[in-house]
Amino acid sequence: MPRTKLVLYREKDGSVPLLDWLHHQQVKVIAKCKAKLERLAELGHELRRPEADFLRDGIYELRVGMRGQNYRMLYFFHGQEAVVLTHGCTKEAIVPVREIELAIERREKFLAQPVLHTVLLAQEENQDESDEEEGKNDI
Repeated sequence: MPRTKLVLYREKDGSVPLLDWLHHQQVKVIAKCKAKLERLAELGHELRRPEADFLRDGIYELRVGMRGQNYRMLYFFHGQEAVVLTHGCTKEAIVPVREIELAIERREKFLAQPVLHTVLLAQEENQDESDEEEGKNDI
């Protein structure tokens, strides 16, 4: 199965909501999120509960839990080969409706102008191992 390309949604001002959210998380949470992102890149459409789940209107959640806290990264599929990650949030019982609506809004903006709203996250499978050793793939 070919790897799924991971794309981060970028705002017009150049900010990347998922990265902004991740930078406010603890190191262990970031590490778990990175591991889930790798699983999403490996499995794409095949990733299921408990790691990922469909929310509604084409929006999915990538699920991370740590010490009773629930972290979610929202995303949608762009064709068969790419996932666009819109942002992250912390939730209690369910993902708040406003977070799903925000993901839907960002999807519409992305589909209207994909080049403007794209930051690539995953590298090609044949990436130089020396890049990985130097930490160039860090979020």
